[in-house]
Amino acid sequence: MGVYSTIGKNLDEVKDSLFQGKSGIGFEAIRKEFGYRSGLTGIIDTPNLKGLLDRRSRIGLAEQGKYAYLSTLEALNSANIDQEYLEKIEAGILFGNDSSSVPVIEAIDLVREKKDTSMLGSGSIFQSMNSTISMNLSVIFKLRGINFTVSGACASGSHAIGMAYFLIRHGLQECVITGGGQEINPESMGSFDGLSAFSTLESEPTKASKPFDRDRDGLVPSGGAATVILESYDSAIKRGATILGEVAGYGFSSNGDHISVPNVDGPVKAIEMALADSGMKVEDIAYINAHATSTPVGDEKEAQAINKVFGDVRPYVSSTKSMTGHEMWMGGASEIIYSLLMMHNGFIAPNINFENPDEYSAKLNITPKTVEKNFNVFMSNAFGFGGTNSTLIVKRI
Repeated sequence: MGVYSTIGKNLDEVKDSLFQGKSGIGFEAIRKEFGYRSGLTGIIDTPNLKGLLDRRSRIGLAEQGKYAYLSTLEALNSANIDQEYLEKIEAGILFGNDSSSVPVIEAIDLVREKKDTSMLGSGSIFQSMNSTISMNLSVIFKLRGINFTVSGACASGSHAIGMAYFLIRHGLQECVITGGGQEINPESMGSFDGLSAFSTLESEPTKASKPFDRDRDGLVPSGGAATVILESYDSAIKRGATILGEVAGYGFSSNGDHISVPNVDGPVKAIEMALADSGMKVEDIAYINAHATSTPVGDEKEAQAINKVFGDVRPYVSSTKSMTGHEMWMGGASEIIYSLLMMHNGFIAPNINFENPDEYSAKLNITPKTVEKNFNVFMSNAFGFGGTNSTLIVKRI
């Protein structure tokens, strides 16, 4: 696994932030100047890849592609997979991504100004397509297996991992590079701000994202990239890989009603499907990394769904979005990594800023402080606009 996040540029930094409950959220005045209601955002450095990649490879990478390149480099190193091995097997790539706004806007602005499409340059098209991450990384790493982008709103990264799991499970792929990436620029988030979806608690940015808390007032946009290398068990054993975990179950559903307002039945179906697919009982799940984004309605519906399925079993629950903000298309993948880091280091990260439960979150075992605990199985939820739901269950080998 590999990650480039608002709470750390690599696995070690991210692990420390999770344990300490350290927020990656800040305030950007440029957003207010741009016309935003909220200047809150996850803070992340756009990497300079000069010296790491040749110019031809760099010009095709949009912002989120740069993040994804670094998270994938770390994941490949973590998996002890080199370029020679990738070229020897038919490795694939499935990445979650659902926008690439800046290249589209810049291209249109330039054409309107110059009245000449030839001014755009050869990298424009490869940056502007939603498949920008998978198309660029497949070429950079010379991959010859499955190659497409999973576009499922804020469940994109989770669905990408689920699809890779299916392909490997059915013997169609041996190894898949998968995960999610998210741009974090003002140009990509204006429509969300226009819907009043963002928190406006600007006086204390690190306290603005408060999933499940009674006083939550909206999400904080964020981004980065997260990569996991999925591989068949036989392949991993054959090459002596260190196995971090097994995808044991994947569940999905569609709410089938409102395009932006979540319900309870859809998430319940995804959770129950993942449990059935894994062959596990509710008692087997030690920890749930909740989707909870800090929106009034979304958190309420997820709390009801978790309580409906788990009832008195009450596994530990926290939303790492309290620290990272809502990583959108990336979140379903990064939260698998966050949970794996917890599992391998014997702790459950806190749901920071959780001070006053509401009537629904009060029924869950939400931890506002870091809990030192060894566990072997976790569940991760990811839900998105259009009523798309994804639940993954991962266990220790």
